[in-house]
Parts: sequence; structure tokens; C-alpha cells
Amino acid sequence: MGANEVTDVELRQNEPQDENVVWHPHAVTRADREAGNGHRGVVLWFTGLSGSGKSTVAGALEQALHAHGVSTYLLDGDNVRHGLCRDLGFSDDDRRENIRRVGEVAKLMVDAGLVVLTAFISPHRAERRMVRELLDDGQFVEVFVDTPLAICEARDPKGLYKKARAGELRNFTGIDSVYEAPEAPDVHLKGEQLVTKLVAQLLDVLRGQAIIKP
Repeated sequence: MGANEVTDVELRQNEPQDENVVWHPHAVTRADREAGNGHRGVVLWFTGLSGSGKSTVAGALEQALHAHGVSTYLLDGDNVRHGLCRDLGFSDDDRRENIRRVGEVAKLMVDAGLVVLTAFISPHRAERRMVRELLDDGQFVEVFVDTPLAICEARDPKGLYKKARAGELRNFTGIDSVYEAPEAPDVHLKGEQLVTKLVAQLLDVLRGQAIIKP
């Protein structure tokens, strides 16, 4: 088993250990909320290198969905680390916990009937699979923003690649920390293409899967 694999024991450790902690079903169901919203609840999980365009595409898609009356929420990697995950660093263990927390929040938002967009590097396949397994079939759509490293590094919107190349930033994905690209993503985007084209591709997918109405 690889160093980044998540075991059944690790997953069980995240479950409540106190027998007094009991799940309470709600009278208003996800189906009720989805019916009120006029669309299904789903997570669109954007993954890719830093500078690949994840946040840009996710933000543009959210604008398009909002214009069509779709109830959405965008969870962005940097924003989450300002609050929910502000206590975490960038070790493999901390990255795993970061994704676990985001996955649990996204699951609650799907239960609320929202289309949830997440923009995280999420470099390890095991963590992405962990989030997929939190959700019901069809509720997790892995979107791989596939942008060549050279293009990401040329963009370098935060100056992080420059710092990583200078040795000022350690464990940076794509330089001295591995990125495990999806082997069979639900949606494969070529990140060097125009954002409008990528958004149109995603809207076609959402309509084709009956997540939103034609």
C-alpha cells in the first residue's frame, strides 16, 4: 500500500466513537430540497496543478449557473484555509485532513440540494476517492483541469512556482511534491483553452446527466 493510501481503519477513526452520538434524520429530505431548487444536488470537484485554472473555471461556471437560477456554492482552497482549515499545514497528513473536512462540508451542501463547486489541488487520488465514497452514486463529478506544468508555471499567479524553484517553498505540488492525475476523470478539461469554452463543456455535462434542466 502506498504512503498516500487511505485505509479502512483510518476512515473508521473519523467516525464518532461515542455511542451517544446518533444520526438524526430530517423531516425535509434532500429530494424535497432538490424539488424546490429545480435541480439535483451534486459536487463538481475541480482538481489540477496550481495555476491550472481551477478557480477561474469554477468561478465562471458558478456565474453561469447562477444566471440560470441554479443554487450553488463555491468552496475555494485558499478561502477554506482562512477559516475551516486554518489550523492545517501542507504535510501529506494535513492535506488529507483538509480534503476530508471539505468533503464533509460539501456532503452537507449536497444534502441541502446545492450544486457545490470545489477548487482544490487535491493531489492524491486516495483523498479524491475518499470524498467520492462519502457521497451517493452520481453526486461526485471529478473535473480534471489538465494544464501542462510549463503553462501553469508561466502563469504563476501567486508567485509560488518562483518561490518553489528558488527553494523558498517546500512540498510544492508539481515541483517537489507529487500530483497524481486522475486516471478516469468524469470530465477532462484542457486548461489552456478559453474559459468560455470550458464552461460550455461543463454545462453540457450537467444537462446531459440531468443535474440541471436543459
